[in-house]
Amino acid sequence: MLQLKNLTKKFGDFVAVDDLSLEVKSGEFFGFLGPNGAGKTTTIKMIAGLIKPTSGKIFICGIDALAEPEKAKSFLAYVPDQPFIYDKLTGREFLYFIGGLFKMKKEKIREKVDFLVDHFEIGRWIDKRVEEYSQGMKQRVIIASALLHDPKVIVIDEPMVGLDPRSARIVKDTLKQKSKEGVTIFMSTHSLDVAEELCDTIGIIKDGKLIAQFNASEIEEFKQSRDGKLESLFIELTK
Repeated sequence: MLQLKNLTKKFGDFVAVDDLSLEVKSGEFFGFLGPNGAGKTTTIKMIAGLIKPTSGKIFICGIDALAEPEKAKSFLAYVPDQPFIYDKLTGREFLYFIGGLFKMKKEKIREKVDFLVDHFEIGRWIDKRVEEYSQGMKQRVIIASALLHDPKVIVIDEPMVGLDPRSARIVKDTLKQKSKEGVTIFMSTHSLDVAEELCDTIGIIKDGKLIAQFNASEIEEFKQSRDGKLESLFIELTK
């Protein structure tokens, strides 16, 4: 599970994230929505340990991520909005590199890599250098690398960037299945359709503050009372 308690991040006088508290339970698929500059990516980078909060706490599977960052990260997978892979490595080499970072046994790495290459349909180019990959190819390899060590919490920022419809379907189905298996998923996205399709709970952030949180039934109730679109709720709350 994932807990944020009074999380705040300031850049000088600018407050990017303002006293944010929320909890995402085991197996819950949480959609984190908000307009540009609302604080979504800053929040995600704090969870991933890329930037340090000004104040507040982050707990990953009950572990204080600020006090025990290495232990907390062993349960975490992070997928950024812009995939980064070393250009001179092949996709397969990158996956083995990630497995090594998580101190996985070589046989286990090989087994998981073979499965993920097949699952994400990347066998035709997994042994080519990453410098030859398209954005969508890189995205599939990055998501595969996030699943390599069987994380308990997946934090993912704009997962569908650069993906063709078939690849997007594979990723959606994979993430949904992981949540059914008890994995906590915290997803930031600008795509309201993706959030509505996948998420059990949706939180909306504006100006660094969590201004609303809804479960699936509450969203459906609102839609039925209006024009049937999640977009209307989002626009009304963030105007």
